[in-house]
Amino acid sequence: MVAPHSDDANLCPELLAGRKAEARRAALARRAGCDPALGARLAERLLAEAPPPAGAVIAGFWPMGQEIDTRPLLQALEVRGHRLVLPVTPRRGQPLRFRRWAWGDPLAAGPMGTRQPATGEELAPDWLLVPLLAFDRAGRRLGYGGGYYDRTLAMLPHAVAMGCAYAAQEAVEVPAGPLDFRLRQVATEQGVIACGA
Repeated sequence: MVAPHSDDANLCPELLAGRKAEARRAALARRAGCDPALGARLAERLLAEAPPPAGAVIAGFWPMGQEIDTRPLLQALEVRGHRLVLPVTPRRGQPLRFRRWAWGDPLAAGPMGTRQPATGEELAPDWLLVPLLAFDRAGRRLGYGGGYYDRTLAMLPHAVAMGCAYAAQEAVEVPAGPLDFRLRQVATEQGVIACGA
């Protein structure tokens, strides 16, 4: 399956990589002033405006650094009866795997500062909460550069992918290439944005 792509698809790889690196620097600067505690407000808005369907297996992510805190959302989803999974980061070039995780289960240190379940059954998610550095209204997402979520979403064509970010992470246009997946929705502390509409 080919990922939805952007107008940057015809750029040479070096130019696209340069644009992404510049966009990452700007996104990190914008995110630096944000309060991770706004994750509680993101949880309220997502659950009110675009909740996952009952019984959906939800792939969350454990926040790192200045990422918006998704833990209030994970707790609320578990209380609503959803089974949770968290990503396990494989070696570079491979898609993510997801292990069953319940609130309070131990987490192990993963690569690049991530936290992941130490043990647990592997499950395919129906609904994914996706971290990002920047997004735009067309659904383009800028990640950290490993391509893990792009490869993973290509293998889960029927799963719903919901970006999770601060409203301040929105950009006018995010550079993207032919393998960069677009998001249909992004949840922020200000509400859920329908992308590409």
